[in-house]
Amino acid sequence: MILRSIQLLVGLVLFGVGCAVMVQAGIGLDPWTVFAQGVSRQTGIGIGWVTNIVGFLVLLAWIPLRQKPGIGTIANILLVGTSMQLALGVVPVARGFVVQVLVFLAGTALVALASGLYIGANFGPGPRDGLMTGLNSRFGWPIWASRFGVEAFVLVAGWLLGGTVGLGTVLFAVLIGPAVHLALPWFDRRPRHTATAAVAQPAV
Repeated sequence: MILRSIQLLVGLVLFGVGCAVMVQAGIGLDPWTVFAQGVSRQTGIGIGWVTNIVGFLVLLAWIPLRQKPGIGTIANILLVGTSMQLALGVVPVARGFVVQVLVFLAGTALVALASGLYIGANFGPGPRDGLMTGLNSRFGWPIWASRFGVEAFVLVAGWLLGGTVGLGTVLFAVLIGPAVHLALPWFDRRPRHTATAAVAQPAV
């Protein structure tokens, strides 16, 4: 239990740091971070704090979907955005296209490693992943369709609000699933039947 708790906390903090690295690369972001960045630019609230707020609001959407949060879900809301916000004060902005791509890939790799840690700890899904599984269980929508519909909406909304969409957005979409698939077995502490049913691409 103690080792799983440490694994969860380390994974969530590293996830936020990885997101901060991708933000500083400046070549595009995953859909939820595009949305958080867009809201941040419109409100002046730090992107990490927006990530926490959005996570809480998404959690409220679990109520009509009859989803129950775990300890990991609450920790996710509190830690990912906070660590992202703190890391943004330390991680420098990347300059030059090649450097930006390399920095973004490093951030993606860190997010994949962090995903393996927090998912493998088995303390409950992140609020955004829970939204996808909730739509699946409540309405019978396929996970892929739920994910595509929700993430397409937040991506477009974030872009309209001023979030960064670009090469990084495409790279993340292509790479994160296989990368998490490679990372998860290193840290997976879940029952075998649960592990095989995992959502391959995290949407913390």
